[in-house]
Amino acid sequence: MNQSNDKADAQFEQFLGNLLRIGVLFAATVVGVGSIIYLIHHGEEPTNYTVFNGQPPELRDPKLIVASAAHLSGRGVIQLGVLLLIATPVTRVLMSIFGFLRARDVTYTILTLIVFGALIYGLFFDKGG
Repeated sequence: MNQSNDKADAQFEQFLGNLLRIGVLFAATVVGVGSIIYLIHHGEEPTNYTVFNGQPPELRDPKLIVASAAHLSGRGVIQLGVLLLIATPVTRVLMSIFGFLRARDVTYTILTLIVFGALIYGLFFDKGG
């Protein structure tokens, strides 16, 4: 029985590794496509480095980022890629919770739930100051 647990653990670790690999590659592809779209539309514009302009609201709110990307805005697609990149390790932590639950490992389940809660709080509720 111990051998089957080791095999299941190895398979789950492989799944988590593939999840991270695929998530990063997918996010990078989305950013690359967004960059191409952006350069097609704005590549010839002069750059002004003397004035700082913050991100417009449609590039700060996840719902608006998705809407902007759906309209094939280059900046919106790039921001969507960044959101996907951020979501990749968060998804890994979430999947780890299920893995530890399946293994009936209470200690690691609780610790991973705390980490997941901290990630969610930091991403959605902490306004930084």
